[in-house]
Amino acid sequence: MINSKRYKTAQARLQKRDSRLIDKYLYSMRLSDETLKDIMNRFRREMEDGLGHGTNPTATVKMLPTFVRSIPDGSEKGDFIALDLGGSNFRILRVKVTQDKKQPVQMESQVYETPDDIIHGSGTQVRALELFDHVAECLGDFMEKQKIKDKKLPVGFTFSFPCAQSNVLEYAAKTGKIILTWTKKFKASGVEGTDVVKLLNKAIKKRGDYEADIMAVVNDTVGTMMTCGFDDQRCEVGIIIGTGTNACYMEEMRHIDQVEGDEGRMCINTEWGAFGDDGSLEDLRTEFDREIDRGSINPGKQLFEKMASGMYMGELVRLILVKMAKEGLLFEGRITPELLTKGKIETKHVSAIEKTKEGLKKCMEILTRLGVEPSDEDCLAVQHVCTIVSFRSANLIAATLGGILSRLKENKGVARLRTTVGIDGSLYKMHPQYARRLHKMVRRLVPDSDVRFLLSESGSGKGAAMVTAWCLTCLKCMLLQKAFSFFLPRNRHFHET
Repeated sequence: MINSKRYKTAQARLQKRDSRLIDKYLYSMRLSDETLKDIMNRFRREMEDGLGHGTNPTATVKMLPTFVRSIPDGSEKGDFIALDLGGSNFRILRVKVTQDKKQPVQMESQVYETPDDIIHGSGTQVRALELFDHVAECLGDFMEKQKIKDKKLPVGFTFSFPCAQSNVLEYAAKTGKIILTWTKKFKASGVEGTDVVKLLNKAIKKRGDYEADIMAVVNDTVGTMMTCGFDDQRCEVGIIIGTGTNACYMEEMRHIDQVEGDEGRMCINTEWGAFGDDGSLEDLRTEFDREIDRGSINPGKQLFEKMASGMYMGELVRLILVKMAKEGLLFEGRITPELLTKGKIETKHVSAIEKTKEGLKKCMEILTRLGVEPSDEDCLAVQHVCTIVSFRSANLIAATLGGILSRLKENKGVARLRTTVGIDGSLYKMHPQYARRLHKMVRRLVPDSDVRFLLSESGSGKGAAMVTAWCLTCLKCMLLQKAFSFFLPRNRHFHET
């Protein structure tokens, strides 16, 4: 372990070469406030393109309407199933929402692993459909354990990939959400351009041992916003900062050209991971960002996500360390097969290295496992690299979030914005410095705002249940309206005769 005296000695030695490290490798990752404000303005323009009818087809930030028109108001109640698919693990929840003030929401959940061959599946549609067969199998197992296979509970599905939809209430008719593209680790080809609800219903029907009423399919950002909105009705933004990154927010209907109507608001799924896919961030991408992109399963796509999300952070650090070692600036030039192996440094390692008290000890352990025999100065330098990389991520997210917040402020026409941002995601939760850095930078970029950051303790599944409850309420209103409109003409005709 690096003790206090050794730490000071190593730090003094590091200072002599610190300028070389920063100037040659990390300077381009240090983003000034002016640069971040410029990114914020670029993102605002991308948002406007995504909302516009004429510009949406070519926009990279798609600004997808979700048809969710409000956050929870406290009247929600019922017994629901929530499915949460977005990473290597698939979570199923049973959510009971009551009017009990002491415990309004009761949840039971189980996590199921999604096999890699399904996540990375390619080829025929039959092969790719195994993903939905897997979801149906897990749902059947969960219902069996909950002893609810004989019930037909309403289901909300958190599906964390870009999808287009025409109306949230169409799920009751078993249709409505079209997969646009896979992101993160998923590459189950053969289902892009097809309907999520139809695929899942087909898989459930094929089993034949239970029934499920899929009422809503929502993005995980929407689920996060709705989850936090249940606890704080000022919540009007939802963000995921984990394996991937994305955000949603409540937009004025009058600004959404893709849907009819000008009254009220609607939640927009920004799909900001694709920000920069048109080259608008090219001046900010480093050689390491380009190498990350070339080695990914979707080159040229989700470029902002590759710069900012947790899936790529560890690999980004590894690429930097390899180049520094090759040029003799780390590990006395030693390069091992382990250091050259993709994926050997993970984002969880970056988080461990940046811990205040034990970070340098963890760094020594991690680098020793890679066989590079690090010195104390090496550990300090690597910790510094990790700090710069994670700081850049927090700053980039702060800039895009700043774009959303400034738009909310403009939409409301207020001198000072007061709002709540719901957040979920492993990078935000697990990195020891990330949340503090993000909050601080957001307040610097949008100083005329009071922003509360609310961590989603129960994930986005609870939010999917809230949207499902909202859908049920809307459907009941629609059915009553139809019945009433049908009854009136018949009654009037009877009276006239």
